[in-house]
Amino acid sequence: MEGIIVRRVIPSDNSCLFNAVGYVMDHDKQKAPELRQVIAATVASDPEKYSEAFLGKTNEEYCAWILNSEKWGGAIELSILAEHYGREIAAYDIQTARCYLYGQEMKYSERVMLIYDGLHYDALAMSPFEGAPEEFDQTIFTVQTDRTVGPVEAITLNFVKEQQRKRRFTDTANFTLRCGVCQIGVKGQKEAVEHAQATGHVNFQEYR
Repeated sequence: MEGIIVRRVIPSDNSCLFNAVGYVMDHDKQKAPELRQVIAATVASDPEKYSEAFLGKTNEEYCAWILNSEKWGGAIELSILAEHYGREIAAYDIQTARCYLYGQEMKYSERVMLIYDGLHYDALAMSPFEGAPEEFDQTIFTVQTDRTVGPVEAITLNFVKEQQRKRRFTDTANFTLRCGVCQIGVKGQKEAVEHAQATGHVNFQEYR
């Protein structure tokens, strides 16, 4: 198997998780509205499993919340999408170089891969050579009997560690943001959330 792992950048529009999943599953970076609907329908259909204790809000509130294109997805959404597609989703965290695997308990035969920088999800793909067009990307990998994706796993981990060395991540506890609306500076995710809740402003830019 010849090729390199590449990071396919997904626009930062609060729907990066959904569009990254859309890309690795369907080569489509515009699937967020559809995938938000899938998640809302899944959650609404099983209020026992998706209880307030599990979701952090009532089933109904969550369904309305996830359909809002301003809201970000995370672990709950990834586990639902793994089930929806019938494939494992591996999310690599650059800051820790850890891999979080969703859907592994279902023993699916294929896996896709995402990369997470603390705030944003991009897609990972196997490309035949540096600079090759996206239509040559391989994004779905066969899970072997040992539950790995063979040599791809080591190549991907090396790529993630390289991104970590280049500090291509956001330390969400300590990063500095500026509010794009009122230009106020905040430090860390906690302050950003508090500012957003107090003002309704959700347009932050990172600055160093």
